[in-house]
Amino acid sequence: MSGHAPGDRPDDPHDLSLKRRVLRFEVSTEAFATFGEAMTKLRREAAESLDDDGALLLLARHVLGGPADEGRSSYQIALTVCEACGAGQQRGRGEQVEVGDEVVQMAECDAQHIGRIDGTSAHVGAPTRARQEVPPSVRRLVMRRDHGRCVVPGCRQHVFVDIHHLVPRSDGGEHDPDTLVVLCSAHHRALHRGQLIVEGRVSTGARFRHADGAPYGHALEPRAVAVQEEAFRALRALGFRETEVQRALERVRAKPWAAQVSKTCCGGRSPC
Repeated sequence: MSGHAPGDRPDDPHDLSLKRRVLRFEVSTEAFATFGEAMTKLRREAAESLDDDGALLLLARHVLGGPADEGRSSYQIALTVCEACGAGQQRGRGEQVEVGDEVVQMAECDAQHIGRIDGTSAHVGAPTRARQEVPPSVRRLVMRRDHGRCVVPGCRQHVFVDIHHLVPRSDGGEHDPDTLVVLCSAHHRALHRGQLIVEGRVSTGARFRHADGAPYGHALEPRAVAVQEEAFRALRALGFRETEVQRALERVRAKPWAAQVSKTCCGGRSPC
């Protein structure tokens, strides 16, 4: 199953961005206990249960720290994105590793563009000034308005945070401060994976919901959330834009499908 998404066939090509990697450490009892305390603290500050990916990503970002200037994008990690297919690779310890679509989407929200590489010669073109997605003055304004920390209710993460576009850049979203918010890496990743929904504008009050449509912070039905996430990722893989997928899933959540089936079967005279 490694390298395959839900719905793939056994003979479908492997997607290296879906391949799971293993981190293994043999440590002392003290290091084990301290690491456990650190992970508990990260999950407590995020105000929700994080999976291992989200928690370790937060931990790594805390170590990396991010830029000291609030006007500069947090992404000081090199990503190479294919202009044709949108696939991304991240450089780490001298190795190019394929990353998921959500990682590319996170970077497109808040990143610096440092140049273009010729695919035939792998030669970087003439040096150009780095171009930042969100203008530094706008980024500073948003960071100070949101007190430099994640705006998701209950989350207290404030290190190596991102600016997120409530209207995705791929759908024409602009750098209007009223549609920009600060998110930590765990919640930013969850949003671009379809696990979290953030709607509205800052001036009128952004709304936060779980993948199943429930208001953020309410009790969840894990299976319903998993189904919504799988549907989100499958539709994104087919090329649909993020807002198109969210609208389609919203219509599905709003439809009383059981009642419609009942009326189709027997005119609504009795339950099927």
